[in-house]
Amino acid sequence: MARVAMVSGGGRGLGAAIAERLLDDGWTVSLGLRDVGQAARFDAPAGHLMAVRFDADRPATADAWVSATVERLGRIDALVNNAGILRTVDFEQGSEADLDAMWAVNVKAPFRLVRAALPHLRKTGNGRIVNIASTDARRYRPGTSIGYAMTKHALLAMTQAARFAGWDDGVRATALCPGAIDTDLVAGLPGVTPKGDRLTPETVAGLVATILTLPNQASLPELIVNTRLETLI
Repeated sequence: MARVAMVSGGGRGLGAAIAERLLDDGWTVSLGLRDVGQAARFDAPAGHLMAVRFDADRPATADAWVSATVERLGRIDALVNNAGILRTVDFEQGSEADLDAMWAVNVKAPFRLVRAALPHLRKTGNGRIVNIASTDARRYRPGTSIGYAMTKHALLAMTQAARFAGWDDGVRATALCPGAIDTDLVAGLPGVTPKGDRLTPETVAGLVATILTLPNQASLPELIVNTRLETLI
């Protein structure tokens, strides 16, 4: 039986690249999407792809997506928390609403999904959680959205907590911390890595695929992938 991976925000950008890579590797993929129509872009073998409405602003959709995945596919082997947003919030710019939106999507939604999926990941004996963080989870760089960095630091902390929560049952959690990826998320952002030096979505998707294949004895708490030379804490 094919292993089952849940991928949030898999309709475009990095999430779509992750879904496509996992499908190519033989996984069955359950996509959590605000617009389930985005799943039409994938050419997946019959029975290897499903799409369920998932909205970070609607807490009940986390449990509903997990339940639908188990009901239809019978198991969950991996959870990839990819969905995220970036809004400029610092001491001069940005609103409370911008900050709240980032906390809802970047922190609270992944937390709910981990909590809902963890019992099913435990049952497999080698469940995997990959949280797409950022180099902004590992340091603060002037010019970065403070609010965004705050949420990614929180996601890193939650990843470590998930490692402890699932360790004895073979669950391994990794915070993947890439630099700028060439997607719409960073398009036009001041000071961002030049386009030619950014990571491609396919490169990062390959890293996710590799993490998911590691045995329990090769736990990777975090993986930092730089696009520029810098000092990290």
